[in-house]
Amino acid sequence: MEMSNKKTSPFLSFLFISAIFIQCFPYVSSIGVNYGTLGNNLPPPSQVAQFLKDKTIIDKIKIFDVNPDILRAFANTGISVTVTVPNGEIPKLLDIGYAKSYVEANIKPFYPQTKIDVIAIGNEILHWETPEVQNKLVPAMRTFYQALTQSGINTIKVSTPHSLGILLSSNPPSMARFRPGWDVGILAPMLQFLRETKGPFMVNPYPYFAYNPQQVDFLLFKQNKGVFDRFSKKMYTNMFDMLLDSVFMSMKRLGYGDVEIIAAETGWPSLGESFEPQCTVENAASYNGGLLRKYVSGAGTPLMPHRKIETYIFGLFNENTKPGSAAERNFGLFRPDFTPVYNIGIMKGEPLPLPLPPKPLPQPALPQPQPALPQPRGARHPGKPHVPRPGKPAPKLPAQPIPKPVLGNKFCMPKPEATDAQLQANIDWICTNQGVDCRPVQAGGLCFNPNTVRSHAAFVMNSYYQTKGRNDFNCDFSGSAVIVFADPSYGTCKYLS
Repeated sequence: MEMSNKKTSPFLSFLFISAIFIQCFPYVSSIGVNYGTLGNNLPPPSQVAQFLKDKTIIDKIKIFDVNPDILRAFANTGISVTVTVPNGEIPKLLDIGYAKSYVEANIKPFYPQTKIDVIAIGNEILHWETPEVQNKLVPAMRTFYQALTQSGINTIKVSTPHSLGILLSSNPPSMARFRPGWDVGILAPMLQFLRETKGPFMVNPYPYFAYNPQQVDFLLFKQNKGVFDRFSKKMYTNMFDMLLDSVFMSMKRLGYGDVEIIAAETGWPSLGESFEPQCTVENAASYNGGLLRKYVSGAGTPLMPHRKIETYIFGLFNENTKPGSAAERNFGLFRPDFTPVYNIGIMKGEPLPLPLPPKPLPQPALPQPQPALPQPRGARHPGKPHVPRPGKPAPKLPAQPIPKPVLGNKFCMPKPEATDAQLQANIDWICTNQGVDCRPVQAGGLCFNPNTVRSHAAFVMNSYYQTKGRNDFNCDFSGSAVIVFADPSYGTCKYLS
């Protein structure tokens, strides 16, 4: 037989090797999932537990409360459970007596029959709670851990999940650091506690919130040119790794690079509104499939090679009563009847799918009179005490001209469905203690007119986003904001970019 002299492309070689790997190891590992319950058509916890145990490779769940029905249902399944103590309990947990009673009522009745591995004290406290609650977080974690040990429980870890709003910057990862004030004031004592108790540092990395059509392959684990960090000399082929390495370097700067990291939430919705074009079944399957392949490989990240990062996909089910855009209700791997929304190798005996090849980006001529679609970033998630994040087109502010696209710039705007109450709360929060100059929207300021809550909120929300690092997680505001690419400046009112 005649031999060909043609060289095989690196991508085809990768597909070939991947196919061999997949056939040999159809489901070599497992992965965690966030089990939210904001739906009126969801199956009972007992059926969920049996389904996960019998039909899937999921061996870890994370819930957003201490739901006794769920804890009871997962008894003797071998599936690990992370539970969440609500944010509002934090001030009370400083009292060791109250902490012990909380453990007696909510943990001991189910443990060890239910394999509770981690107790999360609140959720994204530093990003959304008041300084008063933030300053009580680490003492509450210590007191709760003490309550556990005094109750005879010494195998459960205590931690708390963080949004990536804790980062001052994340690009390049080698130069990342935590926000000043939080770094040595809260995060260093927390990391010291986690080191002492061998607990994990939990973060919620969402490449979804950084959606940009020009970087879609980089976000979705597809073949791409990569991003080179010129300081560490590391090449990144996906944003998930970049975000985790940014967290790692920030921890390392404080002297805690040895503390375990858990990716407590990450995912991609399969359906969204017309202004959420990134929310498709294909994109969700590509992201979560790539995530699963990465987790199974144990490859780690460029700065943490071969370090297996425990990962929890958001989420288990599509939840039909979640507020916000359609994307919020379609983060699930499964429909309520247990049918998969798409195949990523989660079912037992099901091979991991091969990575999807990149799609060529459309290249419309700039002069075409095609309005630029807004690029929303997200919507928030399940039954957790939470606030801010992004998702819809730029609102048309009264008495303003139509915004003009400005290539390369991004702006943070209120969603059209955001209420005046939400937007006023955003203004109050930003202008009170966040170091943002709000004088332009005050009487006599260049952006005072039109004198509406929405107009003022648009200016100050964008100012916050721009001055805090232009990270996509800085444009959230409890799901009341969205990233757009059209400059909303008008007249004498110039928006930062």
